[in-house]
Amino acid sequence: MTISRRKTLVAAISFAVLGLAACGKKDEAQPAASAASGAAAANSAEALKVAFIYVGPVGDAGWTYAHDAARKQVEAQYGEKVKTTFVENVPESAADAERVIRDLASQGNKLIFGTTFGYMEAMVKVAKDFPDVKFEHATGFKTAANLAQYDVRTYEGAYLAGVAAGKLSKSGKLGVVASVPIPEVLRNINSFTLGARSVNPNATTKVVWVNKWFDPGKEREAATTLIGQGVDVLMQNTDSAAVVQTAEEKGVLAFGWDSDMTKFGPKAHVAASTIDWSVYYNKRVGEVLEGKWKSDTTWWGLKENMIDLKAFNATLSDEVKKLIAERRQGVIDGTAPIWKGPIKDNTGKEVLGKDAVADDKFLHEVKFYVEGVDGKVPG
Repeated sequence: MTISRRKTLVAAISFAVLGLAACGKKDEAQPAASAASGAAAANSAEALKVAFIYVGPVGDAGWTYAHDAARKQVEAQYGEKVKTTFVENVPESAADAERVIRDLASQGNKLIFGTTFGYMEAMVKVAKDFPDVKFEHATGFKTAANLAQYDVRTYEGAYLAGVAAGKLSKSGKLGVVASVPIPEVLRNINSFTLGARSVNPNATTKVVWVNKWFDPGKEREAATTLIGQGVDVLMQNTDSAAVVQTAEEKGVLAFGWDSDMTKFGPKAHVAASTIDWSVYYNKRVGEVLEGKWKSDTTWWGLKENMIDLKAFNATLSDEVKKLIAERRQGVIDGTAPIWKGPIKDNTGKEVLGKDAVADDKFLHEVKFYVEGVDGKVPG
């Protein structure tokens, strides 16, 4: 069984309900609802109604911000043909997610995107009751006739960040502020380390787990801990900009995650592993409008321009940028795969034989640290 992003460990953040009703238990945080219409409100009754459900606040950086930026691109692309709605801060608990998803389907939304792993079971359940609605679930593994699954190869961006980190680190000690110990996050930590060790074989990675996707306070504490251990380059697999802010304050380097985080640390921010969800969203909305939508499983990355390392610091040398470009092309055309053996875990056990290239099944089931990552995987 594949397990990916957004397992049900996210803590809800308190926001007032602005539009949708009954989106939380009586004593729980209430997810906030917001809406944005297409260019021609007068034609909204004829427009395709598209809804997005977010686990965190839209904010101005990170995972949910990237999804909402793509929602806006859908509106820009299709104008009066669509009317989009989003609901933020929806907990991953089955009951809360189901109430919001069911409400959106009942309101006439014909295409609904659930953007976190924990919504999967709720989407499966609601999809059965609304066969005329198209559902799309991010990072999960279950599908149905009217339920598709999609994801992004975040590990490719992590690898490119690792290549840069390996060149830039003076101590050879790298750090990752990690969210939840599931295969997706482990894959990202490992890919970052593989990238770093490809240019500095002695580089090592320390990891501090915060067990949440969005918790600026814990992310800051984790970053501070890593810096105290001698780490001089940080990566994160969490949603706030706290890691970049801490790096700026402490005088070390860091990479933005999911979106450009330059403004939170102009000196510290080396580059950002940036997701462009609009590549997928625009395609799927267009297919619904044309009557061509079909349930499918999609995992796109550098090749499809869905992720990339961008927003380079002005001080980054041409040498490093050239190296990143070369590695990027090697991943795209298959001449330099990230996960090519021999690869060992950090106990010395070979997990990928000489010249073997990991397939998607292998990548989806990563449950170990590669050589160069300190410590043991939690649990």
